[in-house]
Amino acid sequence: MVREFIGKLALAWKMASTVDILKALYTQANSKSGAAVNWKTALEVSTVLACTRVVAQDLAQVPCKLMRASNGMREPMTDSSLYYLLHDSPNEWMTAFGFWEAVGYHLMLCGNHFSFINRVRGEVYELLPYEPGQVTVKRDGWNLSYEVQDDGGNVFQIPAANMWHIRGGSWNTWMGLEPVKLARESIGLALATEEAGALLFKNGSQPSGLLSTDQQLSPDKAKEIRESWQESNGEGNRLKTAVVWGGMKWTPMSYQNDQMQYIETRKFQVEEICRALGVLPIMVGYSDKTATYASAEQMFIHHIVHTMGPVYTRVEQSAKKNLLTPKERKDGQYIKFIVNGLMRGASKDRGEFYSKALGSGGSPAWMTQDEVRELEELNPMGGNAAILREPSNVGGKPDESREKGQSDETV
Repeated sequence: MVREFIGKLALAWKMASTVDILKALYTQANSKSGAAVNWKTALEVSTVLACTRVVAQDLAQVPCKLMRASNGMREPMTDSSLYYLLHDSPNEWMTAFGFWEAVGYHLMLCGNHFSFINRVRGEVYELLPYEPGQVTVKRDGWNLSYEVQDDGGNVFQIPAANMWHIRGGSWNTWMGLEPVKLARESIGLALATEEAGALLFKNGSQPSGLLSTDQQLSPDKAKEIRESWQESNGEGNRLKTAVVWGGMKWTPMSYQNDQMQYIETRKFQVEEICRALGVLPIMVGYSDKTATYASAEQMFIHHIVHTMGPVYTRVEQSAKKNLLTPKERKDGQYIKFIVNGLMRGASKDRGEFYSKALGSGGSPAWMTQDEVRELEELNPMGGNAAILREPSNVGGKPDESREKGQSDETV
């Protein structure tokens, strides 16, 4: 391993800059379990893949709109090119879903996302995402600049004004912390445990051990016996009958899965990785089988509020700061994820939500029928459908119960 490391370092020294050498040293770090952990190997752990996917897809499936607030009114700015970049397609080859999904993957695994802001005549013309590993952030006092290395090895500089840098949680305020590095030991143990199980079953679940005898064996004779044993009992000969000769005894030396608490370890690593990445285990298909429908529903709400809520807010504020000019922000423009999109598949819950929004049960309405129809991709009806409905017990003729109450009080 040492020779391999030195060889890689020598090759990097010949072919790359100092920055590239540091990247070569630090992009793949071994955990204490011996497993190399980086974003690629981390995705090979099903729990990491599931955590990352659920956040990335929940970010991608929610519509993102450029809005403007003016005189107490809020409206989507469909006349702006930026609206379509965020809502439909950020560039020539990507859909909005694919773009936001990539943003989610980058933030969950690397803690940073970078997109080049291509402006034409002062307006954002397209957003071109980079892989986080291609970008190096440089700080000079309070000024930041970005060095990008393309697939051909060419390095070029991008000023901060043309780079949309979305940071995850940060310690130094200008670079996001890398979740995969922080959770290296949990992910590494999951990788090592999975590899141990795979090797065990590859060998037919047969433990390794030693052949022993009271006889004196020369080195050549011991080598001959070992090679003969492996030839007859190695891969391709599993579950065949072994013959031990010359008074030899076979002594297993490996622990069985039940002795190592293999299943328990793998289950615990699911919880550990979910804890590190901030995703509830139920969202990745893991359950302790004690959850009821009601408690599961509360967990899903928890996921939207406490897992996805900070992600939406982080990206919204970053987009507002980096994609809008000071004049546009002063004009009331902002960027918003319409989280109601997550209710698309739950018709019952969506119906109850709209019913309350329209003021059922005598409560004040806070949405009009046309606003509800817009969320359902239906055309507005206009007229009274565009007016907030008043509660039935406010104004007008009192209901019968109220009249009866007043009569009893008078009597």
